[in-house]
Amino acid sequence: MDNIQKEKLSKLIIELMHDKLYVPMKLKELAIFLEIPKAERASLQEVLDELVSDGKIGISKSGKYGKKENFTHVGIYQANARGFGFVTIDGREDDIFIPADYTGDAMDGDKVRIIITKDDVINGKRAEGHVTQILEHANVDIVGFYRKNKTSGFVEPDNQKLLQDIYIPEGKDMHAMTGHKVVVHITKYAEGHHKPEGEIREILGHVNDPGVDILSIVRAYGLPEAFTRDIMKAAESVPDTVPAEKIEARHAHDFRKLLTVTIDGEDAKDLDDAVSLEYDEAKQQYRLYVHIADVSEYVKEHSLIDQEALNRCTSVYLTDRVIPMLPRVLCNGICSLNEGEDRLTLSCIMDIDKEGRILGHEICESVIRSDKRMTYNGVHAILTGQELTNGEDINSYLPFKPMLDRMYTLSKILREKRYARGGIDFDFPETKILLDEKGQVTKVMPYIRNESNMLIEDFMLAANETVAEDFFWQQIPFVYRVHEKPAPEKFLALQNMVANFGHFLRIRDEETIHPKEIQKLLSSIEGTPEEPVIRTMTLRSMKQARYSTDNTGHFGLAAKYYCHFTSPIRRYPDLQIHRIIKEDLRGELSKKRIEHYHALLPGVADRASTLERRADEAERETDKLKMCEYMQHHIGEEYDGVISGITNYGIYVALPSTIEGMIPLRTLDSDYYVFHEDKYELVGERTGKAFHLGDPIHIAVVNTDKLTRTIDFMLMKPEKKD
Repeated sequence: MDNIQKEKLSKLIIELMHDKLYVPMKLKELAIFLEIPKAERASLQEVLDELVSDGKIGISKSGKYGKKENFTHVGIYQANARGFGFVTIDGREDDIFIPADYTGDAMDGDKVRIIITKDDVINGKRAEGHVTQILEHANVDIVGFYRKNKTSGFVEPDNQKLLQDIYIPEGKDMHAMTGHKVVVHITKYAEGHHKPEGEIREILGHVNDPGVDILSIVRAYGLPEAFTRDIMKAAESVPDTVPAEKIEARHAHDFRKLLTVTIDGEDAKDLDDAVSLEYDEAKQQYRLYVHIADVSEYVKEHSLIDQEALNRCTSVYLTDRVIPMLPRVLCNGICSLNEGEDRLTLSCIMDIDKEGRILGHEICESVIRSDKRMTYNGVHAILTGQELTNGEDINSYLPFKPMLDRMYTLSKILREKRYARGGIDFDFPETKILLDEKGQVTKVMPYIRNESNMLIEDFMLAANETVAEDFFWQQIPFVYRVHEKPAPEKFLALQNMVANFGHFLRIRDEETIHPKEIQKLLSSIEGTPEEPVIRTMTLRSMKQARYSTDNTGHFGLAAKYYCHFTSPIRRYPDLQIHRIIKEDLRGELSKKRIEHYHALLPGVADRASTLERRADEAERETDKLKMCEYMQHHIGEEYDGVISGITNYGIYVALPSTIEGMIPLRTLDSDYYVFHEDKYELVGERTGKAFHLGDPIHIAVVNTDKLTRTIDFMLMKPEKKD
């Protein structure tokens, strides 16, 4: 079939597909309908591929061709720094790959319309598509580095996924100078060969000014900062003590004489949970009290403070600051379970046997008075007999030791029971970054949970599950914390990866994926060199937990029922369900209120999930920034590390401090290395030398870049040890 025949066939196909009676057909069906012989079907395929590629027709996931309008999809575009991108479509498990030439000038985060040009059903590879329309721009105000020319300038976005500089016309720069970090408002988006244009709305300071780096992240993520004067006035009007009549109203659950403690980090000021424990020797049963600050007593629905709390949805913990969900006068005052102060709470009281079974429970409005403000380090010291080095008086803990010992025993019982049903504990060391009074990094190190951290975690998990199960069976509108099963294809990839290390992951299909199998894998790798890598890869294969009004269970915890009940000071879903719980306890859940919650809660769940991810991303970016800042002072120094990732452009190396950097492949000039994706390894063509995930490796720090948040390493020969 020559070009003229192909052109005629193209026109015929387009006319056919625009006929009202046309029904989408596959290649073979089209060939029969158009009476194209088998010998020329390859040419038909070429014509169809070209029409799809040009966006003139579309193709379905099952390989049927039709009008492109029939096969367009709407999703969110995610850009890659190398020019291409992916589109995530609701209801579709896999992302759609968008080649660099077909992004349609979309920017990271934009809501776009695409057509699918290739699908995995047809060629066994990742589905591909073209962006045909930008429906909604995600980027309006962008933070970046300003470079001034004679009359105009450019802003280089901090976000590495925003690939184009933003042109700043003359007179639109607020007199910014080269080196300033700025906020630019886009006035004209990219089109064809034209860059986006904008005007500078705020100068944050020079890139080297103290605090500007973190402020840039705050602005880039649109994180709220100061509360308005009206909100502060409303917060300050809340009494700082509990009135006697409020205490009297809860006389049936007045726990002020019950031995009660809070256990938190040394720097914590908002103490929203406290615990008590009683033990019945005769029955060999525990009665565990988890008391949670009754924030809903002070933050009323639809109030100014509540509207702002919903706007924020979560507190954000950056390296040098906390952006709270509620004004500090509430967080650290009447809503905080401070030692020696009467406080209103919601209590979840659980009777637990020696096997960890919850035999009965009560959820109630209560009042408590904390007897002791304890720290994780202090409790760990009293439980283990270790020395306390943080300046606390260990003797002040001694009157509480019998209860703490019982708590320690119960926490291990609860943990073992959770483990027996398949609950997964990844136990990743978090990063702890220490700053001096000027905000400069003095140390980066892993923050490892000790027994006291896990004790409180075990108790909070028990309360969260108990509350969720109670309200599920009452069939009351509620907000659950859910975690779906992993996508089977991701677990198959994980199965193949761990097999390279000689480990085994049992999986047949989606129905047989059980958290116990992951648990077995994590147990089998404990203490091996590849443990950190496999743990990370396993976590990446999992779906993200989120909030939902539908209780679909929590895969990672192997829990049928789960919610967030225990942190209403810093999480809006907790505050929201506290209101529902109290209305239920008071008999106020009328049909009208139930309808109100049915309408309200899906939006709350979606917003909380979205803003939780934003907070997590901002926290990670801040940590990466501060790690770069720290390593700037250690260029030339050598470290031992572990290979944590391998790509076709570099080797990622994790150091014991939790800092991660990359050895670019271009610096491995002793050989030409080929990346074998299926085995996660690099192999030298000439020497056969191989690099694998989990391999120990010796590196030197050669460069850091705070703007891109990257650290470059160089491969070094291990130092000889005497």
